[in-house]
Amino acid sequence: MEAADVFTKLDVQLQPDPSRTVIRPFRFGYPEAFAAGRPLRSQMLLKRLAGLHEGVRERMHAFVEGPMQARHRNALTTFLRQVDDLAPELGDISGLSEHDRLSLGAYFSQEFAFESAALFNPSIVPLPGEEREAGSSVRFLLSLRGIGEGHVSSVTFRTGTWDTGTGLTIDPPSPHCMSPQIQSDDAGWVRLQCEDSENVSETVIFPVLPDQRQGVEDLRMVLFTEEDGREVLLGTYTAFDGRTAREGLLRGIDLRTFEMRTLEGAMAGYKGMALFPRRIGGKFVMLGRQDSENIWLLHSDDINVWQTGIPIMSPRYPWEFVQIGNCGSPIEIDEGWLVFTHGVGMVRGYCIGACLLDRDDPSKVLRRTRAPLIFPSAEQHGGYVPNVTYSCGALVHRRRVLLPYGIADQFTGFAVADLDDVLSAMVPG
Repeated sequence: MEAADVFTKLDVQLQPDPSRTVIRPFRFGYPEAFAAGRPLRSQMLLKRLAGLHEGVRERMHAFVEGPMQARHRNALTTFLRQVDDLAPELGDISGLSEHDRLSLGAYFSQEFAFESAALFNPSIVPLPGEEREAGSSVRFLLSLRGIGEGHVSSVTFRTGTWDTGTGLTIDPPSPHCMSPQIQSDDAGWVRLQCEDSENVSETVIFPVLPDQRQGVEDLRMVLFTEEDGREVLLGTYTAFDGRTAREGLLRGIDLRTFEMRTLEGAMAGYKGMALFPRRIGGKFVMLGRQDSENIWLLHSDDINVWQTGIPIMSPRYPWEFVQIGNCGSPIEIDEGWLVFTHGVGMVRGYCIGACLLDRDDPSKVLRRTRAPLIFPSAEQHGGYVPNVTYSCGALVHRRRVLLPYGIADQFTGFAVADLDDVLSAMVPG
């Protein structure tokens, strides 16, 4: 079978939605040259608020409890939390009424339309905790990269059902989105808890750490099997501070609580790392693109520290002459490790291919696609970033493949195929 005929594209698409917003902190201060000898701007704001006529303050509070509470189920709790976070610099606010505390918190908050510009680069895993062998259909968890104001990237989620054929249903997302509470621990993890989320589509992971100021990008989820048989939802992501990209690790405690940390080591300061779903030879294993050209294989005794790796797969065909990399975590099948890949060719076009790695020694590339499986079609070449098709993970169930993929760095499409057809499109590696 020709590579271009392997996948059937579905009519289902996910488009960015500017109406989905989350409340996040809003902080402000004087430029450094003008800060000396002046009260903090937060203190000046508090003084101005206290000087308002009571009727004006009540109208302000009506806005907080009206439109804001209608758009955000947890708006009041979030506004009060902003005041608590700034308590050390605000001074004595014990005399403030509850209404004034809410208005003050609203001044230190902003609505952020986290997927207003783009919703793309999806990753997919079976829905954690769901039975996967009872029938042909499978429930799944989908992560997506949303881009909002300032080209800042966040992670949002969807759930859905796939019948292993062309029947695909994405559950409607909630109109509400929750701001996470942020906690740190001594082990280097930062916990984001959206305790008010009623389903995972309400959970939004936006930048919270200094190395993420410009975004949490391209989460590659995997259900990792521990040595005792337990499954843990993990994912690698790219933390971007506006200048430097570095890999981080996400761990799902449940679908409302996630933990994040920056990875360490010489191999961690690069984009696009993807974790194998189990240890191999007693070690954690990842794929990466450390030199921005080849696919690398990395091993580590510590999942948080990645020091060494070797290139295992280089560009060979015109559609990947510029670079190749993974499109998500490897998937274990009877024949070995199935890896979907991306290749960059002319006019910076991104296409999706695949390769097969040896099960016991994944440094051995057994087979690979000579031509791309998914590529920008004539009607899909344009968008926020033209000529791009890209994925951060696929799902294999009963030897069928569901591949969600980003189109033009703007929206998300889906395609399905027989696993045997994918393998038949490969040539010796």
